[in-house]
Amino acid sequence: MALSKGPHCSFVLLAEFDIDSGAQLTYQFPQPLGADEGLLANLMLPDGAERHLEDWTIFFLNQTPFNTIAPVLALETTESNGDQSNDGESRPELIYVLNLVRTKHDKTARRGAVVKAMAICTRHPFIQIFKPVLLLALDDYFANPSQDCLARLFDAINSMDISGAPVLTRYERFIMRASERKDIFAEKFASAKIPDSSLNLSGSHNMQTKLQHKTTSSTGSHSSEDGILIRGRNPYNDGVRERSMTEGSTTSAQQQQPHPSSPSDSSFSLGGSAVWVGDESVILDSQVGVAIGGGPGSVTSGTSTLASRGRRSTDASSSSSHGFSKEHNAYSGAIPTTSDPHLRSGISKDTHFFQTSIAYKGHQLPIKLPLATFPEEVGDYSLIQLIQTFSTQIVTVSGPLHPHLHTNGSLTHPIIILFNALVTGKRILFLGHNIPAGQVANYVLSACALGSGCGAILRGFIERAFPYAGLAGGEDWVNTPAYIAGVTNPIFETSGSWDLLMDIGTGRVVVHRDIHTSFPPTITPPAIAPLVSRTGTIRAEGSAASEEDIARIATRDGKESSQKSDFAAKPDSLDNLFIEDLISAITSHFGETLVRMRFTEYVARFVRLASRYEEVAAGSTKLGYSSAPFVDGSLGSGIVFPDEAAAFKELAANASRIEGWRRSKSYQYCTIDFRKHQATNAIQGFDLLHQLSRLRLVKNLSDGEVELIVRSIAENVQSYEQVVELLAYMPPHAGGLQPLSFCLFHQQESVREATLDIFNELRSHPVGVIFLQGLNHFQRYAYVRQAHARELRVKENSSQLIPPPLFTSRTPSNRSEVSLSGL
Repeated sequence: MALSKGPHCSFVLLAEFDIDSGAQLTYQFPQPLGADEGLLANLMLPDGAERHLEDWTIFFLNQTPFNTIAPVLALETTESNGDQSNDGESRPELIYVLNLVRTKHDKTARRGAVVKAMAICTRHPFIQIFKPVLLLALDDYFANPSQDCLARLFDAINSMDISGAPVLTRYERFIMRASERKDIFAEKFASAKIPDSSLNLSGSHNMQTKLQHKTTSSTGSHSSEDGILIRGRNPYNDGVRERSMTEGSTTSAQQQQPHPSSPSDSSFSLGGSAVWVGDESVILDSQVGVAIGGGPGSVTSGTSTLASRGRRSTDASSSSSHGFSKEHNAYSGAIPTTSDPHLRSGISKDTHFFQTSIAYKGHQLPIKLPLATFPEEVGDYSLIQLIQTFSTQIVTVSGPLHPHLHTNGSLTHPIIILFNALVTGKRILFLGHNIPAGQVANYVLSACALGSGCGAILRGFIERAFPYAGLAGGEDWVNTPAYIAGVTNPIFETSGSWDLLMDIGTGRVVVHRDIHTSFPPTITPPAIAPLVSRTGTIRAEGSAASEEDIARIATRDGKESSQKSDFAAKPDSLDNLFIEDLISAITSHFGETLVRMRFTEYVARFVRLASRYEEVAAGSTKLGYSSAPFVDGSLGSGIVFPDEAAAFKELAANASRIEGWRRSKSYQYCTIDFRKHQATNAIQGFDLLHQLSRLRLVKNLSDGEVELIVRSIAENVQSYEQVVELLAYMPPHAGGLQPLSFCLFHQQESVREATLDIFNELRSHPVGVIFLQGLNHFQRYAYVRQAHARELRVKENSSQLIPPPLFTSRTPSNRSEVSLSGL
């Protein structure tokens, strides 16, 4: 997460309601914004605020000319935001405003109540972290109304220290948000404290010094599996297999028993979270130990691995895996675990957040800074709330059918209609009559996350979003193309300046009756028309029959005549199955994280499908790799379908909304982002996601394709950045490393050896160890057994003064075969 430049808090605003003059902006600290004061006051005091004792609202600045600030001093600049302006356009950075409005009943007041609102303006999208301090500050202002309250709040927020917060790359954020491990990227917290140190674990010598890890022999090193591999806790262990893993105890060394050089059942702890091979105690020169361990509460670190690749003996501490159990901390210099009562400053019990605090009037307010936030994710939104609101039995969809919106005819789910409206650039209005403005704003923010794939895939939604919009400045935001607005005043429904209305209170979803006038149906490209007609899903939109049907369904009262519709609704469409799956997951009490990940995958697949559509329609694509099969020893690329019939069917079903999306600003951003990612990705030269999808989905892959896929991955996963990029495409909820692990059982030795190279590289990094821990016992057994066998071959060759074999087809010439002792 790239933190924005400048102070955490740019401005503090205070607005009050006056019975005679209405909403008034009382204070602007530390300087005037230069925007219309009446507009700011009305945004801070929303319609109906007096009906609620307390309400939170959110709005943005620097979106359009009417809400662009004009700072007088150098405190604020019009510096462009790199995440949102890398399309070459120059525009001021978006500023997020969190506003708290409170009504206090007072019989002495003229209207019986006092209404005041305080707001902070920040460049950080995670504005929800400032709610506690804003609550205290507004209380402070009610007790002692003066500008000093604003100054204290401004200074308190800007004194918040986040200098130790690790900065994660795009793929690291993918991994973090997909993982439930509370120790994911724990090593980043230690490295963030080291001056001038790289976050790349491939250069972890500074980290090794930081952790003060002993690189002695196995019997003299600390165990990283204390409390996990204690055999007394495993009912499957007997006295022969019992080994104590505690260094520093003379009795523990006496209890360690040598094992045969070949792996056997007695060499593995299948009942726990670790798998061991060989011996790490007595025969140091001829035995090798391998651990893939650490429970869910452990922290892993790859400190000593890369610094000691030439070592001949390996135990838990000299390997790349350092799993610290909840009961024992192996050494005092280690990264604290989730049970460590003496957490360092900035190290959280959950590494998804950075722990810091804000000091306000003697109160230390704990702050949990989210580390995996994208710019299109603002506030603490909830996709579950959005889905549940528009998935109940009372939800009704009315209005004419439009090809951009109703991709499954009359059976198109309201959430899919919303997604289609978002990506095709329709004007969307969320109406919440008599509902707090803060709740309405959350629906708008959730919709932006929905369309962008939770900020990870697409962008351009937040810049046209108005979480709370009122009558003040209404002419300007209503005229913003493709706006996404939240309102509480029902007058906006009657104005008709919208294309899709989402009524939060009643569950109504209304498509405007003039939708076809505002957005005429797109002409299907000639290359797609035969495809559409052949599948029978929808007819070519430019045909005369289609126009006649459109005239019949777009009646004056906005109701559809589904009997004459040209849309073939299918209850088993992929979109319907997707929504049913999500609703089932929500009903089963799966969390927000899973729902967000599923939508991220949904939007990512939509983009890859659009790329294939472009190829068919225009002959080339700007969105992704061109679609190609595996032919003559060349890897394929593009989206993967079970078969060509399924490809044609899905392309035809999505042709209309893809055409609508291609005319939107979001599409332009996407083409820019693809070029950028293609140039900066660590893994170059082939479509990695295509290869992993082939391993996951295709049942009968040829041996030649499997070998080339695994060998290409092994050759291109040689650094920390490449490891992270690979793992980002293999999230735990989608099976993790399972597709690659099956290659350990392949009939060809070359495939197994290349897979072993990949897993060895993963094991040299803490995040890779965490993913290896997600393998089941059989997969881990296969990996460790084969890694152990390779190490024995290397040892035998070394003893005979024969250099170990180099797998030049998989490994660069300057990188020797990775021995197990260096893992």
